[in-house]
Amino acid sequence: MSSPIGIAGMGWLGVPLAQHLRLLGYPIKGSVTSLEKATQLQQSGFEVYSVTVSEEGMKGSVHAFLNHLETLIVMIPPGLRNNTGSDYVLKMTHFLKEIEASPVQKCVFISSTSVYGDGQGTVTEAAIPKPNHEAGRQLFQVEQLFFNARFRCSIVRFGGLIGGTRQPVRYLAGREALSGGEAPVNLIHRDDCIGILSAIVQQNAFGHIFNAVHPSHPLKKDYYHQKALEMNLSPPSFSKEQETSHKKVNSINVPSLLNYPFQRDL
Repeated sequence: MSSPIGIAGMGWLGVPLAQHLRLLGYPIKGSVTSLEKATQLQQSGFEVYSVTVSEEGMKGSVHAFLNHLETLIVMIPPGLRNNTGSDYVLKMTHFLKEIEASPVQKCVFISSTSVYGDGQGTVTEAAIPKPNHEAGRQLFQVEQLFFNARFRCSIVRFGGLIGGTRQPVRYLAGREALSGGEAPVNLIHRDDCIGILSAIVQQNAFGHIFNAVHPSHPLKKDYYHQKALEMNLSPPSFSKEQETSHKKVNSINVPSLLNYPFQRDL
C-alpha cells in the first residue's frame, strides 16, 4: 500500500482531490479547522483531524495529522481579501516549523497567480514575481519559505478557480462600468487542479514551480459576456480604458515536466 498523503485544508478543492487520490490507491489524511467538519469527513471514511493555524501558533491535532506522512499538500489560503491585517507569513511559519519536525519528505504548496503583479504582462514560471497587493506579497514570502525548506517542495500557482457552483460571472452579472475588460482571464477548472496535483504526486515532480492556468486567455469582457448569456444572466458591462499592460499567466512546466493535457474548457 502507498504511504498516506496529507491534505492540509480539505475544502472546496481538498475534498474532491482526496476522493480522486483515494481512487488512485493512496490513503488520505486530512485537516480542517473545525471539529464538526472533521467529524463529517470521518463519517465519509477519511482520516481527518481538526488543526488550526493562527498567528499565535498551532492548535488541535497537528502531530497526529503529520505523523507517518511522507507527502503533504498544503492548501491553506491567506484570507487577506478583506484587509483584516492578518499575518499569513507568521501563521505559515508556525506550520512550517511543525512540518519540518515531522516525517514529511515531499510537499506541494498551493499558491496563486496573485504573486505576479498586474502590470507584469505575459509571465511564465521563469518570471520573478513582483506582487503589487498585500496578499500576493505574503504568498510570495511563504512560497520562498516552503521552497527552501528541508523537504522537496513544488509550488503550484493556481489561476482563478472555477467549477461546481463557483463561476465568477454570478457576481458580475448586471454590473456596469467594470474595470479590466481588456485584460485576459487567467482561470482553471477544479478538475484540472485535481489532475495537475495528481500528476505531481504520481510523477514525483517535486522541487518545481508550476503555473496552473488554462492556456486559453479570452478577454474578460468577452468571456464574462458569453458566460452570462450561457447562464441566462444579464451580461456585465466594462468601461473603456487607456492602453495598459495586463497580466497573462502561461506555463512552461505544466506541459513540459508533467506532460499534462487540460481536460476542461473554460
